Amino acid sequence: MKKTASLLIVISSFCLNPILQSQALLRSAHATQAGQQQDVSNDLSVVAGRSVLLDCAQPVQRVAVGTAGVAEATVVSPTEILVNGKAAGETSLILWEKGGSREFFNVTVRASQSSAADGLDSVRRELKREFPDQAIRVAGENGSLFLSGTVKDLNSADRAVKIASIAGKVVNLLNVEVPEAQPQILLKVVFASVDRTKTKELGLNPFSTGFGNVDGSLSTGQFPAPLNSPVGLLNFPNDLNIFGFLPGMNLGATLKALESKGLVEVLAEPNVLAENGKVGSFLAGGEYPYPIVQASTTGTAITIMFKEYGVRLNFIPTITPRGSIHLQVAPEVSSLDFTNAVTIDGYQIPAISIRKVKSEVELSEGQSFAIGGLLDNRETQTFQKLPFISSVPILGKLFQSISRTRTNTELIVIVTPEIVQPIPAGTAPPALHYPEPFLESNSNIPMHTPDQNRVPAKPAPATMPVEKLVESMKPEKPLVTDEATGYTGSSSMSAAPSSSAPQ
Repeated sequence: MKKTASLLIVISSFCLNPILQSQALLRSAHATQAGQQQDVSNDLSVVAGRSVLLDCAQPVQRVAVGTAGVAEATVVSPTEILVNGKAAGETSLILWEKGGSREFFNVTVRASQSSAADGLDSVRRELKREFPDQAIRVAGENGSLFLSGTVKDLNSADRAVKIASIAGKVVNLLNVEVPEAQPQILLKVVFASVDRTKTKELGLNPFSTGFGNVDGSLSTGQFPAPLNSPVGLLNFPNDLNIFGFLPGMNLGATLKALESKGLVEVLAEPNVLAENGKVGSFLAGGEYPYPIVQASTTGTAITIMFKEYGVRLNFIPTITPRGSIHLQVAPEVSSLDFTNAVTIDGYQIPAISIRKVKSEVELSEGQSFAIGGLLDNRETQTFQKLPFISSVPILGKLFQSISRTRTNTELIVIVTPEIVQPIPAGTAPPALHYPEPFLESNSNIPMHTPDQNRVPAKPAPATMPVEKLVESMKPEKPLVTDEATGYTGSSSMSAAPSSSAPQ
């Protein structure tokens, strides 16, 4: 019996093995077929707002859409799938069929032709209404709008892009006309120091003429000031007024006359040119060294720093839509003050006496405004003596002298802005009027400056792309004006500053 049972088991195993092997082969073949189907993708195109019905050979068990915002899939029946286009774009659709097979679809949702056409028409109408004299072309493709043509400036290009963005993604291919040279502002500044001590002795106020753009009056202080008549003349009530000014006399002539009398000293008279909205700076002075003690691994080290001093002017001019000039101006006058100097290790470090002011004003072209009231009152005491003899008690006082000097000065800053235009490229420069020669010339050829018949500049192109124009208008390096920075070096090294140090 045992032998018979074992024989039956062996026979049954030999009979079942082919069945198991065939099932395994079928599963591997089905997996291979499913893998091949997974690699194959079908393309499906749908219009936004419309639907497409898919017929499947096998019943569908599960459906998945990659991006729900682009398309959606709904199972209508076991073998029918309804695909709805929602918005323009691309996504993937995967179907799991009964039996384990899968199907893949690359779904492309296109914008509706009617809605796209309506969007293009509305954009064209709005651009035509906003820019009637500028040629801007609009084309649409797959939900994107392409802008081309030529506009006048960057603001027009930005507005055109914003208008077109309501209908879809915008590709900016606009060209911009090269703008003309921007007006520049020439700032004429006069830094003047007035000796108030001498002015009080004469009893006059030299900077208030009462004419033009300067408000004030002129008087000795003993009697009322002269009155201005409607015709522009002065009515003098008495003969004790020292100066009389005509209406046509400008402020510069008054300053020159006062300077010749020793009442006014013009410290600087710079003319600084700056672009509209850009920073302009001016400095006439020098740099003085001062030591800074710093900790080091060997103890302490002395580093030499340099600080600027002198007559400084920083300003930002802006031309307003009204045509006036808005000025942010910060004049400053500083000098070395050895009376308040500090002595460290035998080195005398001077202090700095600073008078500065910051203001914002709005002027018309050619108008002047004055900033005053920056006073400097000083009392200097000088002690002089003869050596040896002055040290003798009681008798030495005869060989000593002490003198006190008082000074009272006022800093006045007079600013006059003017709008200037650069000479266009290729234009002849203004004619120069030469003086009449003392002797007659034997040549009939008129005088001229060699190689200066025309401005040596290439004319700019008519148009250029937006991104190229924006890139060309960026400054290469920002303007840095830091009055506290300068040359640095250790105490064992000799620094070479741009100006000589005070002795």
